[in-house]
Amino acid sequence: MNIIKSLASILTKWLMQETQEASASLCDFERIRHELKPCDVILVEGRSRVSQVIKQTSYSPWSHAMLYIGRLHNIEDNRIRQTVMERYNGSPDEQLIIESELGYGTVVHPLSRYENEHVRICRPNGLSFQDSQQVIHYAVSRLGVGYDVRQILDLARFFFPYSILPRRWRSSLFQYSPGQETKTVCSTMIAEAFSFIHFPILPLVKRNGDKGEVQLFQRNPKLCKPSDFDYSPYFQIIKYPFLDYTHHSDYRLLPWHGHGALEGSESDLYMSPSKLEELKQAQPIDKIELTQQLKSDDKLTPPPSETSH
Repeated sequence: MNIIKSLASILTKWLMQETQEASASLCDFERIRHELKPCDVILVEGRSRVSQVIKQTSYSPWSHAMLYIGRLHNIEDNRIRQTVMERYNGSPDEQLIIESELGYGTVVHPLSRYENEHVRICRPNGLSFQDSQQVIHYAVSRLGVGYDVRQILDLARFFFPYSILPRRWRSSLFQYSPGQETKTVCSTMIAEAFSFIHFPILPLVKRNGDKGEVQLFQRNPKLCKPSDFDYSPYFQIIKYPFLDYTHHSDYRLLPWHGHGALEGSESDLYMSPSKLEELKQAQPIDKIELTQQLKSDDKLTPPPSETSH
């Protein structure tokens, strides 16, 4: 058992190492900070090895989720507030989050920890104040719960060639594993908190009988990924870009021109002002000519087969 814990500790440190340098923030953190309400789910892009794995397995840029609980005075129940105070030794005016994080387990952290990260707000639609307090109550009750060690091993396996691993060693990330009720991962804890009040994330919708009665089934929280809150129709997505053209009269007035230069691989991914100027000077295609060409292509192109992919 000690060998497994030592191995997990080594893998945890390795997986938590950031492999990408911090770039200019895509978000206006000050606006996000003032927009947040208790029980908002915050998604983070992340730059560590573990973040890269989660992005690959979930086909999403979001690798981590956390629950915003507000400031201490936003917590109605004195007992819950006291529990948070015992777990967090900081200013009572600090904006707080609860997250299940590799290497820490389920903990309270200040929101400012993610000031320089790319984040997004997912707000549960129509959530009542009393239910929001229940969600926070559940999340606080999970403080101190360790991170699922099985998930650590699963994450590490993604860095080995899949073909050389025995089948029993291959990853089961985001698959249900019974017997792990005392462990959790970031999105699982939050999904459980919302399931506690029967708030849907990505439920199964079934129609029963000839009358077409509809019934919802909550998805297993252990299968929840950070991106599920982004995809869910029951959460409102709130974004505040670092440069928001709503502060200008026109998006074309954004600072596209300047003396900055692209470096290294940036020139393959982005367009310099001179390149933009070349596009601007290029002769545009005549609209009538383009319409005629499209009609001609439609006549020559056969309709797609029903069996084609």
